[in-house]
Amino acid sequence: MNTRWLLLVMFWAMPAWVVPAWIVPVSAQQNVRVPVEQGGRTVQLAAQLYKPATTSGHLPAVAIFHGCGGPGQNTARMAGLLASWGYVALSVDSFSARGLKDVCGRNWPTQAEAEARAHDIDASLAWLGAQSFVDPKRLAYMGYSYGGGVAMLRALSGKLDDTAPSPGPPTARAAILVYPDCALADALGSKLTVRQPTLLAIGALDDWTPIAGCQAVIDRVTKGRDLIETRVYEGAHHSFDALGLPVRYLDGVGNRSKPGGCCGAHYGANEPAWKAFVADVQAFLAKALAP
Repeated sequence: MNTRWLLLVMFWAMPAWVVPAWIVPVSAQQNVRVPVEQGGRTVQLAAQLYKPATTSGHLPAVAIFHGCGGPGQNTARMAGLLASWGYVALSVDSFSARGLKDVCGRNWPTQAEAEARAHDIDASLAWLGAQSFVDPKRLAYMGYSYGGGVAMLRALSGKLDDTAPSPGPPTARAAILVYPDCALADALGSKLTVRQPTLLAIGALDDWTPIAGCQAVIDRVTKGRDLIETRVYEGAHHSFDALGLPVRYLDGVGNRSKPGGCCGAHYGANEPAWKAFVADVQAFLAKALAP
């Protein structure tokens, strides 16, 4: 891994708790643990819980899943925004409890590892649904990049239900896939089913998780296709929400869209795309998680 890529990982994968206060809207935050069953043992996932200023009644909630670099400024910023809109947000760290820091390099996650991580979504929804201030009938999840691909697996793959711990998780009312690793869905077969309203948000210039690969997945949806909303942001690359980070080329990252899964992609912010994305997420959740 070259020095340039290491510095970028340090910048973008900065843990949520050291993000400057001005980046995240003010809301109550709490460190929590989410138990998930894995290989006959329980792994305690670290997570940050964000609550709106007022938690009277039962509130809708959204679980957030990071990309290959681990929790960072993008997930913290979105969690803060969700709380400011009146949602409970749970930003889940799938890596630290498993001894991982980032998997963006050439050791790109395998299909089996991605499918195993999909159960982090189940566990997080179950944890949220058990909280006294959360409405278990108004849950959603969103994933970014690699985490978006994992969220796509959870949204589309019925076979994951067969391996989920019993009892199963509460049913999610909505899913948001943010520049997801759509190549993970290649193993799901030629006919796919969407089971909940799903928002797909991606940059038109994304060459890490390109729109063409995601469109190919959508084209295989034979049931529930009308539940998918797609937003493509013109002029935007991967991680268009990495505010303050100029677009540059990362030559050392794994790239499942390239032959052999290697290597290189563009990465960086596009503020107009970010603003449009925020508006799209707010409108989508207002509709999907309405009482």
